[in-house]
Amino acid sequence: MSSFEVRDGACQQALPTGQTGTLVRRECDRRQRDEAAAMSLRHGLLGLLAEGPASGYDLTRRFAELLGQVWPARHPQIYAELARLAEAGLIEVDSHGPRQRKAYRITDAGLAEVRRWLTDDEVDHTLRMEPLLRSVFFWLMEPADLAAHLERERRYYSGTAAAMRTYAGAKDRGEFGTSEQTRSLRIAAEAGIRLFEALAEWASWAEQHAAEHLAAEHLADHPTEPSEGPAGSEPA
Repeated sequence: MSSFEVRDGACQQALPTGQTGTLVRRECDRRQRDEAAAMSLRHGLLGLLAEGPASGYDLTRRFAELLGQVWPARHPQIYAELARLAEAGLIEVDSHGPRQRKAYRITDAGLAEVRRWLTDDEVDHTLRMEPLLRSVFFWLMEPADLAAHLERERRYYSGTAAAMRTYAGAKDRGEFGTSEQTRSLRIAAEAGIRLFEALAEWASWAEQHAAEHLAAEHLADHPTEPSEGPAGSEPA
């Protein structure tokens, strides 16, 4: 850091006041967010390996399929975390494939850790959604640009919810089996469906809200003149 250093344990101590205290608090908050993200990636990988052995490539693809929209992770992040998990004894090499590809399996300690995370750790309810961040600054957009943006957002959310609903329907018909993993995925899919449906409804509301506000502004800038009756008519 440029003007100060946050030492180990500083975030657990009483923070100084003033500008230095503000900088320390910001650094502590950043570290806590980074640690939460790393822990979620770690436990996500453990959960996927609980399904069965997999290579880093397999896990990257599986992570994108299942969690890409809610918890994206890049290829290097996954490989680095796998190395840390192996070092911690939570996973181990199951087999070696071509081009030095390794398949990993979860250990008993790793399974115990992911179960501990699911039952004991407090849930991080932080939402980092760029669409909602952008919405704070919609006032900087031209009305036509905002209307086009919201229409695209509504179509995207509606389309995604519909695709997930189709996928969930296939699960309900038993096309993916009836394992514990499948039942959990069905619950997760329903959460995604309802979230995207809610966002589609929000985008539709925002479209209407923006249009009504624009119409009200236009009316305020161009008030209508009182209409006159036929020539020669007397007021009532």
